[in-house]
Amino acid sequence: MSGLLTRAQRLDELPYTAKHNKLLFGSGVGWALDAMDIGLISFIMAALAKEWGLTGGELSLVGSVGFVGMAFGASLGGLLADRIGRRQVFALTLLVYGIATGLSALSTGLAMLIVFRFIVGLGLGAELPVASTLVSEFAPRRIRGRVVVALESFWAVGWLAAATIGFFVVPNPNGWRWALALGAVPAAYSLIIRFGLPESVRFLEGKGRHSEAEAIVADFEKEAGVTVAVERKAPDAPPAVATVDKGEIWSARFKRRTVALWLTWFGINFAYYGAFIWLPTLLYEGGMTLVRSFEFTLYMTLAQLPGYAVAAVLVEVWGRRPTLVTFLGGSVVGAVGFGMAPQIAAMAAPGSEGALYAITLAAGCVLSFFNLGAWGALYALTPEVYPTAMRASGAGAATAFGRIAAMLAPLLVPWIVAGAGRPTLFIVFGVMFGMAMVAAWFLPEYTDRALDET
Repeated sequence: MSGLLTRAQRLDELPYTAKHNKLLFGSGVGWALDAMDIGLISFIMAALAKEWGLTGGELSLVGSVGFVGMAFGASLGGLLADRIGRRQVFALTLLVYGIATGLSALSTGLAMLIVFRFIVGLGLGAELPVASTLVSEFAPRRIRGRVVVALESFWAVGWLAAATIGFFVVPNPNGWRWALALGAVPAAYSLIIRFGLPESVRFLEGKGRHSEAEAIVADFEKEAGVTVAVERKAPDAPPAVATVDKGEIWSARFKRRTVALWLTWFGINFAYYGAFIWLPTLLYEGGMTLVRSFEFTLYMTLAQLPGYAVAAVLVEVWGRRPTLVTFLGGSVVGAVGFGMAPQIAAMAAPGSEGALYAITLAAGCVLSFFNLGAWGALYALTPEVYPTAMRASGAGAATAFGRIAAMLAPLLVPWIVAGAGRPTLFIVFGVMFGMAMVAAWFLPEYTDRALDET
């Protein structure tokens, strides 16, 4: 390195240390708790269909209302994170959705449950883009993509926890209430986030809080055993403009990448949440026992972990965009294969329930592997699309648009199944993955580049 070094550059060139690991784990636990909440709803919907006798339309409201809140929360959370800080918003969102999830366990009817699920969505929607932004702004440049994918991999841990709870707890009397009560855990964890994690150095610099930023960078350098001479430290930069123009993402500079990013988020959200929110219920309605459908979903969830692991390597070897496009293509194959599994089984082994189960599970694991790897690559790429002053708000806007799809998909699933059948439903999901794949190819590639170079 030569010349004067800004604080962001000093962070970019550091080796990965225990402090980075603490930040990753601290943010990742919050991420896992988020995934556990969303995952639990898919199991709870199946349980409520049996216990409360809810119709498909009523179940779709339970599955979708959280995403209405997430759409609002993602946009609001991103804007707040660019104004008051990443850490502050991260902690606040964990508190909001943790309390709301715990209270939803006390629901006495559908309306009460829907209200609490909306509030849960507000917190959850704001948390995800903020957490990925915070981690990406601290990660060393050469492995930034890998670190963000590692953060996203905590989603699989949360889903695995949800599937385990769904399998062992939800089928019991009032099991769904006990499952939701566990959602209060993030409320306590928010205190750890508030006091245990550092604020974004880039955010502090943009607000003119240079002494705080310097203390954090010096702390990370000390952990890494790195000393930067005073004469090599760049002078304090002037504070960034206090407010961010929300319309800037549609300026000539950013319009193309905004369209591509929004379409990618829309397609992957529609297909993922449409499939996974309804999966246990679809399997139950297709003839599986409740417990067997939960077991099936648990096996599919396990396939997420190697998907993340492979994506974490490829985002640095191939780059963010090629990895995202490839994994979205694999998701197309998995979705279509899952929908056509009965036809494939009928041709391969007519009348064999074992063959049907095996082929359906194999296709489901392919879908899970590639889809969650695609999510990891998308979260690695998204914070790199916009500069620091609008990074969280830009990511939040894209996430919010994606949540519209996440809201629509669970509502449409029962209509599509009733009108055209399950195979057509998963072909629709394949088409949405395909749209996201095409859109992703038009996103910028910033592998091994500083965030400030966007």
